[in-house]
Amino acid sequence: MSASRAGAPWVRRVLIGSALLFLLLFLLLPLAAVFAEALRKGLAAYLEALREPDAWAAIRLTLLTAAIVVPLNLVFGVAAAWAIARFDFRGKAFLTALVDLPFSVSPVVAGLACLLVFGAQGWFGPWLAAHDIRVVFAVPGIVLATVFVTFPFVARELIPLMQAQGSDEEQAAIVLGASGWQTFRRVTLPKIRWGLIHGAILCNARAMGEFGAVSVVSGHIRGRTDTLPLHVEILYDEYQSVAAFAVASLLVLLALATLVIKSLAEWKQERDRKSAGALPLQRPLALQSLTPTLSPGGRGGKAS
Repeated sequence: MSASRAGAPWVRRVLIGSALLFLLLFLLLPLAAVFAEALRKGLAAYLEALREPDAWAAIRLTLLTAAIVVPLNLVFGVAAAWAIARFDFRGKAFLTALVDLPFSVSPVVAGLACLLVFGAQGWFGPWLAAHDIRVVFAVPGIVLATVFVTFPFVARELIPLMQAQGSDEEQAAIVLGASGWQTFRRVTLPKIRWGLIHGAILCNARAMGEFGAVSVVSGHIRGRTDTLPLHVEILYDEYQSVAAFAVASLLVLLALATLVIKSLAEWKQERDRKSAGALPLQRPLALQSLTPTLSPGGRGGKAS
């Protein structure tokens, strides 16, 4: 196809129309059907399904799991990205492959692996039972399974970002006398903050919507180990379709809120990038903030 034909108005209209039609059929209509079914018996039935004690227990457990998993993955993601992007060491390729492992392994397999390690007949099962510690069929097992399926998101956002940025500013800060913590807090963190936020948003969305791995390790104890996706399955299997779609609509609303936050973060990142590009060339602000207190003479010393 020639360049002139590829840029013809009818080609552009066909491509845009095909994309919009695909989004309408496979995204917007299913989402609209969820809310239509949830409100089929009226707003009172919808609110009643959300006020049900088991639904509230599922909401609390879902939020608790996300509140634990996201900070853990932030710490792991920053550490893994720092090691892979800043250092060369034996086994680096293997570590990078391990980071991508949850993307290629079925979540159900991850749940079964958790059972094999921490279940009653697993490797650590007898020891855990002897010390009255419950992992599977309890909140710790749900958290472990969710951590496994979500830990690549933050690391995968930061690794290419940190590799593209390089380490020149960190090395300059160290030359100026900054400690490792000062370098991370005042140089590295401001540079990666938007990638960190983006990864945390994706990690949170996956943590709240995870089904396969959590289904294996939860035990489906209503009111105790059912997250929102598991509660939706139970309600649907019991032919409570209105209640099932009402709870499912909460997941849809959480997904839409995540999408809005993600879009705002990307817009802010793009605006900051354009603003930085319009400024005249000067010393990075992170290094400017270090120079009043640090100098080539050492940490906190004065230049001779």
